[in-house]
Amino acid sequence: MRSRFFMLYLVFFITFGWLSVAAANDDPDLVDMSQLDSTIVIDLRYATADNFLGDTLYSANICLLRRSVAERLVKVHRDLQKMGLGLKIWDAYRPLSVQKKMWEKLPDSRYVANPDKGSNHNRGAAVDVTLVDKSGNELEMPTVFDDFSEKAGSHYPDVSEAANKNRSILHEAMKRHGFQPINSEWWHFNDKDIYQYDVLDFPLDYFLNKNHEDRLK
Repeated sequence: MRSRFFMLYLVFFITFGWLSVAAANDDPDLVDMSQLDSTIVIDLRYATADNFLGDTLYSANICLLRRSVAERLVKVHRDLQKMGLGLKIWDAYRPLSVQKKMWEKLPDSRYVANPDKGSNHNRGAAVDVTLVDKSGNELEMPTVFDDFSEKAGSHYPDVSEAANKNRSILHEAMKRHGFQPINSEWWHFNDKDIYQYDVLDFPLDYFLNKNHEDRLK
C-alpha cells in the first residue's frame, strides 16, 4: 500500500512539475537590465567563450531578470553610485539547456546547480555581479569569476585587505535590497523570492525578437 502511494505521488510530482515549467514559459516576466539602467555594466561571460567551458553558451548577449528582481538590483546599483561605485553583471537569467551543459562539464553542486532541480539562474532570480569604479573598472576581489576553489567562498578569510573590503561592500549593498549570497561563490546572489519563480528554458535570442516586436506595437 505504501509503495503504491509513493508511486502515485511520484507520477503526480513529475507530471505537475513539468506543467509548472511549461506555464512559466508562456509568460516569463523577464526584463532587459540595460533598458532599466544603462549605467550598469553588462559583461555576460557565457555569451562569449571567456568562461570555464571555453565555449559560447548563450544565443544572444542580453541580460535578463524577473521584473521585481531587476528593480531591486537597480536600487543596489544606485546606492553604490553614491559611493562612486557601481555593478557589473556577469550572469543573470540562464536557460535550463545551458545548465545541462554546465553540469556535464562540472557535476559539482557546490558550483553548478543540478539541472534536475534547476538553478536559480534558470528562474531569472539570481545574479552574478562584482563592483566597478566610476570608469567601469573592476575592483579587486578575492578571485576572478568562476574560480572553483575555496578562495571563492563568501567567507574565505585569507584574502587581501582591499579584496575583503570590496567583498563586504558588495555583500552589504546586495543584502540591503533582498539578495542573499551563497557560501561557495562571493559573486552569486539569490533573490529573496526565488521559490515563487519557475524554471525557464527560453533561449536568449527569443527575447531579442520579443523586445523588437514590443517596440513595434
